[in-house]
Amino acid sequence: MFVVLLAGGYVPLAGRARRRNAQAGWSRWRTGWFLAGCALLAAGLLPPIASWAHGDFQGHMLQHLLIGMYAPLGLVLGAPVTLLLRNLPAEQGRRLTGLVQSRPVHVLANPVTALLLSVGTLGLLYFTPLYNTMSANMGLHWLLHAHFLLAGCLFAYVIAGPDPAPARPRVPVRLVVLGVAIAAHAVISQLMYGGFGINIHAPVDQVQGGAQIMYYGGDIAELLLAVALVATWRPQPATRRARRPRRGAETARTAVL
Repeated sequence: MFVVLLAGGYVPLAGRARRRNAQAGWSRWRTGWFLAGCALLAAGLLPPIASWAHGDFQGHMLQHLLIGMYAPLGLVLGAPVTLLLRNLPAEQGRRLTGLVQSRPVHVLANPVTALLLSVGTLGLLYFTPLYNTMSANMGLHWLLHAHFLLAGCLFAYVIAGPDPAPARPRVPVRLVVLGVAIAAHAVISQLMYGGFGINIHAPVDQVQGGAQIMYYGGDIAELLLAVALVATWRPQPATRRARRPRRGAETARTAVL
């Protein structure tokens, strides 16, 4: 139902944006990305993957990748905030812009915050009893899905989001943060595969299979995020400052004339 609401709200707004401003329009690529994100989210939340995830750690890991990495990339590349700004009245648009530029969003949109929420919590989840507790409780299990989705969207938004941000770091900084995320995923998956320090109540073959899914599937997702970062990056034209003649040189030129 949630995914239907997302897609059903986005498509009419995209059509309205094209009608209101035919010159600016609205990219069909953005619409396609958003709908692809919705489809990936639905695939992670519905059978057969949801049923598989309920009884097999490998299914859980595939579900985690779909909800927390692949679907967020599509949703973020759909630029939903920009689409809202295109459709909202001026006063409401200014309020939304003020919210995006507010201090809380500034803190959330910091790359370190996004990294900790998306990748840092994986250590807390799989190396403490938290995963086993949340898996045994349906309400906590859905809360875990919500965390995966929101944290994944935040990280994708900070790294490669086309929507306005309060203070987006330069591309090299974002590439470094993405590199740290790749390294962290690799370390966690390798520790999981070797059984070092993990706290997961599942057969060894399932845990190792889940670690492999996390290792290879995470690398692919982060590679796509890096491609999106490069593709959406628009270098700013360099500004040339006119050189003013030094006072001594100007005096000498005056004297010669």
